[in-house]
Amino acid sequence: MPLRLQAITRDEHLAFVRSLPSVSHMQVPSWGDVKPDWRAESLGWFEEDGRLVGVGLVLLRPLPKMRRYLAYLPEGPVIDWHAPDLADRWLAPMLAYLKTTGAFSVKMGPPVAVRRWSADAVKTAIADPAARRLRDTRATEHDDRAAAVADRLRAMGWRQTDPGGEDGFAAGQPRYVFQVPFAGRSLEDIQRGLNQQWRRNIKKADKAGVKVVRGGYDDLPAFYELYTETAERDRFIPRPLPYFQRMWTALTAEDPDRMRLYLAQHEGDILSAATMLTVGRHVWYSYGASTSRRRELQPSNAIQWRMMTDAHQLGAAVYDLRGITDTLEDSHHLLGLLRFKVGTGGQAVEYLGEWDFPLNRLLHKALDLYMSRR
Repeated sequence: MPLRLQAITRDEHLAFVRSLPSVSHMQVPSWGDVKPDWRAESLGWFEEDGRLVGVGLVLLRPLPKMRRYLAYLPEGPVIDWHAPDLADRWLAPMLAYLKTTGAFSVKMGPPVAVRRWSADAVKTAIADPAARRLRDTRATEHDDRAAAVADRLRAMGWRQTDPGGEDGFAAGQPRYVFQVPFAGRSLEDIQRGLNQQWRRNIKKADKAGVKVVRGGYDDLPAFYELYTETAERDRFIPRPLPYFQRMWTALTAEDPDRMRLYLAQHEGDILSAATMLTVGRHVWYSYGASTSRRRELQPSNAIQWRMMTDAHQLGAAVYDLRGITDTLEDSHHLLGLLRFKVGTGGQAVEYLGEWDFPLNRLLHKALDLYMSRR
């Protein structure tokens, strides 16, 4: 028997999120406010007795001059992904509902982990000249249930998007991330898990007088100045300042601790800055920025350790450093970022990635063609 699916209020959505250990920060109601070019709607899955058993934040992006939409559920929806009747009971009602809203294509990102590589396994892969991509190396852990989910999606007609192109980052959300498990660990144990270089750099920053402080809305322009410098150095297109101001306003209105800003200072000079997001027991290092000035003072290590310390104090089960490259070649410009994250002693995690379902094949194909030419 399919579940009943209908639009729900933000309060119903948020109450369900708060009943769980955590969900993606892109599946809370306030995330829709961060994306003004999309129309956001909260969806709820209900049992026959009226009990709410799943939610999803769907973002609807209109086609120019048409009342047709791309429906996107980033890192969601929040449902029972391992249910044997996933297709008929959970996903079929969602597709039927979204079709009535005018959606021509649906994109979602199942929050289902497939494989994990320990820090030692990643370091071994980086050092192996024959290893070109992390996905082709032996994983430390493998969840067989993820393959069953993928099989159910393919049988239903869902199509998996490219696992990441040249550098392992997909067009939407990253398929490969780096996480540090916190559950059941003391802060001292987490610190012992850092590699020697990380521990040395944290001590060096402290001895040099680097201070990490909490910032607020008024400090976002200072963060942004470093962020644009980072974007030029690391070759990515920066988001505009109003995006971060909107993110701060929307997320902290929902929960004062949903978003934090940290600044690493030395003698009044801001050398590094980072944002941190929290939903339940999952904490994300979201955006980072740094200047090339005084890099020898190791402000980036200092700011990460302060955020990890605060995340542990908040009761985090996972500290998530977000996306990593899947490419292991020395010449790749993102390999240094992977090495930096590996130094935390955590693990690389591969998720199922993003999946598409064309409700109108002609419009879906036109969108694919447009995206391929961007």
